[in-house]
Amino acid sequence: MIEKLAHSGTRIYSALLKSIEAEKPLFAILFDPEELSEALLTQQLSNLPKFTTHILVGGSTATHAQTQIAVNLIKQKTALPVLLFPGDYRQITTEADGILFLSLLSGENPEYLIRQQIQSVRKLRASALEIIPTGYILIDGGKQTTVERVSQTQAIPQELVQRIVDTALAGEYSGKKLIYLEAGSGALNPVSVEIIQAVKEAISIPLIVGGGIRSQSKLESIYTAGADLVVVGTAFEQGDF
Repeated sequence: MIEKLAHSGTRIYSALLKSIEAEKPLFAILFDPEELSEALLTQQLSNLPKFTTHILVGGSTATHAQTQIAVNLIKQKTALPVLLFPGDYRQITTEADGILFLSLLSGENPEYLIRQQIQSVRKLRASALEIIPTGYILIDGGKQTTVERVSQTQAIPQELVQRIVDTALAGEYSGKKLIYLEAGSGALNPVSVEIIQAVKEAISIPLIVGGGIRSQSKLESIYTAGADLVVVGTAFEQGDF
């Protein structure tokens, strides 16, 4: 019999909504546990931008052990909310505060649309993680990403703006609480302002944007276009933030 624990309500999501209502920009650093040593992670945590509001932890091929070690260390070093951003159900670890419960809406591979989610249920039911249903949409960032390779799906070309909007709305209509537009780690081109504006105008739930954001000016343009939470990973690792 599965032990059922009390989930931590909607504390993180409620705080996110309040920040958006107050027009406070939200900013997350994404850590890929597979690429981090303890010394490097400790150093990077000491250099977090002062405007960081959330920490995401996850990667397409990270192991459970790598994820658990990274989350534990992050929780020791910062009081910021730590959210899992899993590429696989085996990366779920109960030490985090919550999880972006991702469905890959841009692809047609049922493995990442629902099968991985089903396999995660037993772990999630036995945890106190705050679960935030998230529609995850891959946008072509100019090169193939690890997510595309692992999920065996293709990103949506940036010129297909209406298809991206329709995909985001399908996510909202199916009960997602967040929409995440992702150009991919190290993308050559971030999600365009046109796409962000179009999606933001269409949906009524918070919008996350990530991938290929390498400068403060680009960050500001993405906020101006309508992103509620911006995620940076590679550029932070390279010292651009």
